Amino acid sequence: MKSILYTFAALSALAAQPAMADDEPFAIAIHGGAGTIEKARFTAEQEKAYRDKLKQAVEAGYQVLAQGGESLDAVNAAINVLEDSPYFNAGKGAVYTYEGTHELDASIMDGRTRQAGAVAGVKHIKNPINLARLVMTDSVHVLLSGAGAEAFAQQQGVEKVDNSYFDTEHRYEALLKAKQKLDKAKPASQDYQARHQALPISYKMGTVGAVALDKHGNMAAGTSTGGMTAKRFGRIGDSPIIGAGTFADNESCAVSATGHGEFFIRYQVASDICARVQYQQKSIAQAGKEVIFGPMFDAGGTGGVIIVDGKGNISMPFNTKGMYRASKSSTSDTYVAIFKDE
Repeated sequence: MKSILYTFAALSALAAQPAMADDEPFAIAIHGGAGTIEKARFTAEQEKAYRDKLKQAVEAGYQVLAQGGESLDAVNAAINVLEDSPYFNAGKGAVYTYEGTHELDASIMDGRTRQAGAVAGVKHIKNPINLARLVMTDSVHVLLSGAGAEAFAQQQGVEKVDNSYFDTEHRYEALLKAKQKLDKAKPASQDYQARHQALPISYKMGTVGAVALDKHGNMAAGTSTGGMTAKRFGRIGDSPIIGAGTFADNESCAVSATGHGEFFIRYQVASDICARVQYQQKSIAQAGKEVIFGPMFDAGGTGGVIIVDGKGNISMPFNTKGMYRASKSSTSDTYVAIFKDE
């Protein structure tokens, strides 16, 4: 009986939606992280594997949109593909904390209502973006963390896994290298800040995300991450912070960010871009470039963003050597890129 009622409600909701013109624009863009991504570091097989996964993710989201589905569902579908891949720092491919475990963050936002949901520091959630969405739809809160988020997940029947599910050899090797650099910088008992600054920027970045516009004119954004290699003390970056790593508003645009999270939080990157679009009537290309190459960059903040607006325009600026990215829209073919000059 319950499933019948849900089906009836879904059909009623579809019937209540305004009719869509065949030429209504729709679009999706995804990213798999930005940073020191150089072609010389890839074998031909590795590069193909990354490109294939990016294409799979963007196509998964695009199919939702092409069939008249919602932007939230498209974002969710695309991020799930990336979370289930060991190639990217989210879900299965999450990096290790200093203690040798995994702590994951995610957020999602609905441009229609500015409703949002996020989780931080979860250790047993296979797909954190799914839990973030449930926080948005099935709780009165925006951000849940740690044990509380896990308890909410259990209440909602979310799939949980052992923390070892996220173990991968290449991420573990990265942890060992990071700890060697930290210990070489200063003894473990001394200044944590100075030791942390000794890590190359590549250890401080890595995220996946998606933004989408559906045929109904609604936008959404989502971001998911395993955080920073060798992070300590329950560190949380920008990915679960609405306005920093994720933002969506039908009046302006939808943004998902990737980069050195502390800078993206301080400069409220995602919402700043949308504010420039809404209040200064700037294009998403202009607003994105101003923020990514502006005061944040001057202060040392590196990374990138993906942006979509209500007309289906897409922009993907970044100030690093590369960013895993892909896009597709009702007016453009599938685009997949990794390096800077693509």
